[in-house]
Amino acid sequence: MREITSTGSTVDEAVQSALEKLNAKKDEVEIRVIDEGKKGFLGIFGQKPAIVNVKVLGEDKTHEDFNPLKEAVSELFPKTSVDLEGNDEQEVDPIDEAKSFLKDVLKNMGVQAFIQVKREKKTVYFNVEGEKLAILIGKRGQTLNSLQLLTQLVVNRYAKEYIQVVLDAENYRKRREETLSQLAQKLANKATKTKQEVSLEPMPSFERKVIHSALVRDNRVKTYSVGTEPNRYIVIAPKIGHTQKVGK
Repeated sequence: MREITSTGSTVDEAVQSALEKLNAKKDEVEIRVIDEGKKGFLGIFGQKPAIVNVKVLGEDKTHEDFNPLKEAVSELFPKTSVDLEGNDEQEVDPIDEAKSFLKDVLKNMGVQAFIQVKREKKTVYFNVEGEKLAILIGKRGQTLNSLQLLTQLVVNRYAKEYIQVVLDAENYRKRREETLSQLAQKLANKATKTKQEVSLEPMPSFERKVIHSALVRDNRVKTYSVGTEPNRYIVIAPKIGHTQKVGK
């Protein structure tokens, strides 16, 4: 996975510099602000650069990624299988293969649904429409997230260039994003009030990105990720020296 630590006079400038070096777009990366920097007196004395860590999402396209997939499919969806070995000489449509995989999973879960597919540049959106899709979503979207990861691995087994997959059902992604944004604000308030760090539960990278984005302009706190996948989580920490304004 490509990753870079970049500096700039502002966070935006540091991020832009990293994106140019990685040849990536903002929605293709995970951004972690290490230090927001300091302008300094008269813009000169005591000036500190902003420092960010920028990581391109999901480029681990190696066979090591695919090896655990059969076990994961077997555990989560016992009656479903997927061929990861494939035939490199045979031309197949990666999106068709992924859709076929999803249909097989839904069938064996006893879910009758229709799969809508939309592609926008390097991202493919699979939207499942039907009845009784709660079983597909699972608790806090865990089943949906697992199936999204599996689908992404299937797509990139056959794709010539990396493709990002977004799997949705019953507009869950939008509702989850709103919930996470509200949670971020609530925990930022807690961190500021108690002057202690607050750790969230482990989340996939695209959900951690929602938390980071929700608080990137909150000058009371800073956020950073800790741990390794799939147990990587966000910590919301109060900024040193910040004093909370108390209303009358």
